[in-house]
Amino acid sequence: MELSGAEIVVQALKHEGVEYVFGYPGGAVLHIYDALFQQEEVKHILVRHEQGATHAADGLARSTGQTGVALVTSGPGATNAVTGIATAYMDSIPMVVITGQVSTPVIGSDAFQEVDTVGITRPCVKHNFLVKDIHELAATIHKAFYIASSGRPGPVVVDIPKDVTDPNIKIPYHPPDRIHMRSYNPVQKGHLGQIKKAVDALLTARRPIFYTGGGVVLGDGASELTELVKHTGFPITSTLMGLGAFPSTDRQFLGMLGMHGTYEANMAMHETDLLIAIGARFDDRVTGKIEHFCPNARVIHVDVDPSSISKNVRVDIPIVGPVQPVLKDMVRLVKEHRMDPRSEALQAWWEQIEKWRAMDCLKYDRYSGKIKPQYAMETLYQVTGGELFLTSDVGQHQMFAAQFYPFDKPRRWINSGGLGTMGFGLPAAMGVQLAHPGAPVACVSGEASILMCIQELATCKQHDLPIKILLLNNGYMGMVRQWQEFFYESRYSHSYVDALPDFVKLAESFGHVGMRVEDPAELEGAMREAFAMTDRLVFMDVIVDPTENVYPMIEAGKGHHQMHLSPERELA
Repeated sequence: MELSGAEIVVQALKHEGVEYVFGYPGGAVLHIYDALFQQEEVKHILVRHEQGATHAADGLARSTGQTGVALVTSGPGATNAVTGIATAYMDSIPMVVITGQVSTPVIGSDAFQEVDTVGITRPCVKHNFLVKDIHELAATIHKAFYIASSGRPGPVVVDIPKDVTDPNIKIPYHPPDRIHMRSYNPVQKGHLGQIKKAVDALLTARRPIFYTGGGVVLGDGASELTELVKHTGFPITSTLMGLGAFPSTDRQFLGMLGMHGTYEANMAMHETDLLIAIGARFDDRVTGKIEHFCPNARVIHVDVDPSSISKNVRVDIPIVGPVQPVLKDMVRLVKEHRMDPRSEALQAWWEQIEKWRAMDCLKYDRYSGKIKPQYAMETLYQVTGGELFLTSDVGQHQMFAAQFYPFDKPRRWINSGGLGTMGFGLPAAMGVQLAHPGAPVACVSGEASILMCIQELATCKQHDLPIKILLLNNGYMGMVRQWQEFFYESRYSHSYVDALPDFVKLAESFGHVGMRVEDPAELEGAMREAFAMTDRLVFMDVIVDPTENVYPMIEAGKGHHQMHLSPERELA
């Protein structure tokens, strides 16, 4: 069949199994929008800002493992999408972003709504393309999906000039049977010799610990990881992005590590003699000062991306390969050795860990007359039974959610880790809700973060998305205020918000349900009422204690053993 460039774009999306495209129309993509209008298989979700389109595609991808798709116009449409593209890039999320471009003859002439999209996005994409020939369009789009979803996933931008999508120019469309790229060959399996070395190290370790990251979630290795950890009896800790890969309610789980990790997780990392890192990239929020990081440990590192290994921390046993098959091999080899998880050394290691755990580092004032953000997250967990897809923005509320809402399943905790993008939570929740209709989806946010993409409440209304928004409202940019309190002698420079809207009225003006809660005694009842409204978006404005800080905390540049604990738990 002969199709125009615009029709080829839509047909290629169908061929890739795309159900939802998040986008915003503009001059350079109108041919594509006309082609979308003339079919029903690919559904278009009209966002209110291009950043919302990329975050929604990102949320869908994180919660399903599928490749998210966004469609934006040239110029400001493309530049508005860059934050969402960079967010996906930092967290290795598979995404294809189709951007319109001015017609081929005027590229480079400073035409109306022209920017160099390929140049602008080059530092924050896995790959990008500029398609100047309609005959290359189909192959390029299919390559984009292959690159985005294979190896270490990531966003791919396809920039398409308007004349390439001209409805009057038609060519035959032939989807490729398979994608072959000579210059791109992602590894499919880990080196068995290296895996055997790693297992040998596991068998001789006296103070081992698993350190897992978002790669386990993205690589669908959660069940294999759980089997390996349970079989060995070793403790396990996780990064922010890795939460849910191993059940957080299990006794072997020590909590999150790093800047706001638990005392027991950080101390175990500092004292370990064998670190088994899986799908984690040793970023600065986890390692602290590199010279102090796991000073006595041999390091095993499993990662699909060879460039991540020994990038920040020297690795003794590198294993390059997808997490799932590598973990399968490790489980098989460990079982063959009939490893005893009750060995004397391991028992002593657990005794030490339990002493650290007894510090109760997450303790907070439960008798306050104000709603504590920790209490709000615990109540959310009780009301939802842990069966929630939870998105978040960035700041104190994000850390409180990570600390006090345990995740037992992967792909339930959806948030911006590497880039730390405020405004991510609400549009990401839209993508999650569309991908999981009927499932409970909530967004926990702060009053500063929610205002960055608040316009997406209109999208939620248009598409009847019954998301629950839990706003932990403390009147400040909470994490900025915390740092200013600690390191700037409480000089709160532009961190408090003097002109907040009435969020209840604002939600109602968009056609949603608004609630305001100030009394701790009323919180649980209000939450149950909100989640009982399964067909409405409910915006809960929860007024929390503005003085509350996130503990434990490791200052930038300090080691794992140099934590600030909460005032009532501060070490002598």
